[in-house]
Amino acid sequence: MKTNQKQSETTAQVKPAKKTINYWKIAFLVLAGVIIGTTVFFATRIFQQRESGLNESTELVQREGSPVLTVNSNKSQVNQLIDFYLEDFQKDQDVKYDFELRNEALLTGEFQVLGFPITFYLYFDPYVTEEGNVQLKAKSLSIGTLDLPTSEVLKMIKRSFKFPEWIEVNADEQIVLIRLDQFRMQNGLFIKANKINLVDDEIQMSLYLPAESEDE
Repeated sequence: MKTNQKQSETTAQVKPAKKTINYWKIAFLVLAGVIIGTTVFFATRIFQQRESGLNESTELVQREGSPVLTVNSNKSQVNQLIDFYLEDFQKDQDVKYDFELRNEALLTGEFQVLGFPITFYLYFDPYVTEEGNVQLKAKSLSIGTLDLPTSEVLKMIKRSFKFPEWIEVNADEQIVLIRLDQFRMQNGLFIKANKINLVDDEIQMSLYLPAESEDE
């Protein structure tokens, strides 16, 4: 009996030390998780904004006939248009992002997770689809000095940021699709992408009138 009592006393003395060790171990894992896998978990709890996606009620614009104007542009000019559009689109948003064309397309933004600012740089290769839309295929991702799964970060981006309804984020395929066939300008014109060559700085778009105007 005395032996058992001594073992119990010894165990009781050791328990506080184990708790202290576990406490620091858990704290370390939480901090590491902010940067690694658990970032996704915390972000989905912190940012409860609506997910981006296609509006099912959005109708495809018709591109019948020939374009009324074909525009040859470059990255600098398109970036000015992107900045102008995003500044207006995000004016009432607390969490913002930037998008620009370099030799790749670059999406940048910052997450606030547990008070820690996390800046990401996501690079894409752009392609023009047969429908005249623009497909951005994720190429590389940088978050500080760490390499994280691109698909998981895209899911977090999709939940955390507000995108126009005509932009579709497919995290599993690591693709962002710019649905120009669902975008119409305020004057009724709509756009079709013809060519995007960022390395040679060649971008070509065509402008179309609405189908009803062409019939007239």
